[in-house]
Amino acid sequence: MIPVPSGVRVWLAGGVTDMRCGMNSLALKVQEGLGRDPHAGDLYVFRGRRGDLVKCLWHDGLGMSLYAKRLERCKGRMKFPQNGRSKNPQMV
Repeated sequence: MIPVPSGVRVWLAGGVTDMRCGMNSLALKVQEGLGRDPHAGDLYVFRGRRGDLVKCLWHDGLGMSLYAKRLERCKGRMKFPQNGRSKNPQMV
């Protein structure tokens, strides 16, 4: 469980993300795609193509963390809400 304090904004990246990306590549996607600072304390969630892998990028004030979760027991696949046909991240 990730101890995320209340008040942290959570962003869902629309579309799919290459799950081979590491911490630095995902932080660059946040900077270039959103124009936001990945070190500002927001939590960014990325989904793989098959929908069975999710990565979360978060800076807790002490350092950057990258969490990965494989959804093995999920027969269906995780689907993120779509903002029209936009592939831009959404805040939830």
